[in-house]
Amino acid sequence: MGADYSSEPGAATDPGQGRALTVLGFETSCDETAASVVRLSPDGEAAVLSSVIHSQVEDHAAFGGVVPEIAARSHVEMIDGVARRAMAEAGLDYGALDGVAATAGPGLIGGVMVGLGFGKAVALARGLPFVGVNHLEGHAVSARLARRIAYPFLLLLVSGGHCQLLEVRGIGDMSRLGTTIDDAAGEAFDKIAKAMGLGYPGGPALEKLAATGDGARFDLPRALLGRKDCDFSFSGLKTAASRLAQTCETDQDRADLADAVQTAIARQLSERSARAMRDYAERHAQKLFVVAGGVAANRTVRAVLEKTAADHGFDFLAPPMAYCTDNAAMIALAGAERLALGLTSDIDMAARPRWPLDEARALVDPAHKPGRKGAKA
Repeated sequence: MGADYSSEPGAATDPGQGRALTVLGFETSCDETAASVVRLSPDGEAAVLSSVIHSQVEDHAAFGGVVPEIAARSHVEMIDGVARRAMAEAGLDYGALDGVAATAGPGLIGGVMVGLGFGKAVALARGLPFVGVNHLEGHAVSARLARRIAYPFLLLLVSGGHCQLLEVRGIGDMSRLGTTIDDAAGEAFDKIAKAMGLGYPGGPALEKLAATGDGARFDLPRALLGRKDCDFSFSGLKTAASRLAQTCETDQDRADLADAVQTAIARQLSERSARAMRDYAERHAQKLFVVAGGVAANRTVRAVLEKTAADHGFDFLAPPMAYCTDNAAMIALAGAERLALGLTSDIDMAARPRWPLDEARALVDPAHKPGRKGAKA
């Protein structure tokens, strides 16, 4: 498969023309059908004109997790209406758009195909440039929806499917400093919550329960203590906590375990982030630590990471809560930033279930060896 992005000056916006770019974005990589219109000014300030999200939580609750086929069918049913609402709330017609962006991966392939195909159809019908966006790149730029920030910065991307530390030098220019070698932090939250009988989605339920708990009761394993890199591992924690959940007899037992789990996850994220900060600070004068992804919505995790940043002389920034979890505003922004650089995608671009941000590093130093199951990144 060839390169996903190509520079097509005839189709893409000239980055030197000095005007705002308005982009319609689509996100369908998991269980949210989302569309958003974002306007990017020449000075890099982003304005979210609309952000519409249809959640499938009720569709999947009975199964304790996302069922890929149910998710894909729901995307097919909902995406047209979600797109119409996004345009209506932005107060625009399609003639006001400068381009269309859609998640092209990574994610549940059936869902990715729905949003990608719909985005291509809109672009073709309206004669607009199309940009296929890496879902993780969307998370990487999501903090720029809150305020104007300059590259480079250090990013912790922490969600249900991904846990990575990245040096972000610009759009399409990111290096992986560390990644999970097995499960992601968000997956650990959800699977442990399921073992505790907290339902789906488990992460927010576990956070709420932990507020009344005392985690000091439980001694949970600490992963990769002897290693000096910035990689993560949550598989051992997930297994140990799931077994302990079977011994909990009272609500207080479960609250104490929830607090122990939350503390353990926050501690590991903090320890690895601190290592990355020390490494990053040797190369860059601007010390900005950005945390993005669904787990960034956890207030305890966010507070721990904010203190870690302060302890190492870094400014801390996280997207607004509405843009931590999957949304289309981040996809529209990533598309607009690419469009401003004259980068568009081939219309035959394929959906990708896996798509590392730092493909060069992934090829020479894969986090997961052949034959092993691991994180979607």
